[in-house]
Amino acid sequence: MTAFTLTSPDIAAGSTIAQVFEFDGFGCSGKNQSPVLRWSGAPEGTKSFAVNVYDPDAPTGSGFWHWYVIDIPADVTELPADAGAKGGANLPKGARQIRNDYGIYAWGGVCPPPGDKPHRYIFTVHALSVERIEVPDDAPAALTGFMVNANTIAKASFTATYGR
Repeated sequence: MTAFTLTSPDIAAGSTIAQVFEFDGFGCSGKNQSPVLRWSGAPEGTKSFAVNVYDPDAPTGSGFWHWYVIDIPADVTELPADAGAKGGANLPKGARQIRNDYGIYAWGGVCPPPGDKPHRYIFTVHALSVERIEVPDDAPAALTGFMVNANTIAKASFTATYGR
């Protein structure tokens, strides 16, 4: 059996994230573009995928959801560069972005507070047992995460860091 893996040609596991992926706002001045993400080895029975990016080090008491994409068709194995653009035009057909913790339906780039030690950003793909996650379009990331985890048959992650 092939291992389920997630990689990015733009961000190596354990590396420092480039500024192009930084948010544009809240004192950050990046290009707010999402990286290419690729996965392989999804288990048999996968009916869709979900992808998220989470910062457990954000000083919120509950971390920070930077991106959440659900309902990615089972035959898709990559999100292209800037798939997280507002409006979803760069997403695979049928996929949808959930509101992130910036309050937008798009990639919300890295933007830790100045002076914090570099934050960890966890990129995860979930192989799901359902074709569609039954949450409304305005569902918060926490509810979406609950439903995604309830239907996950496998997941793959990598972590990279960013500081200002």
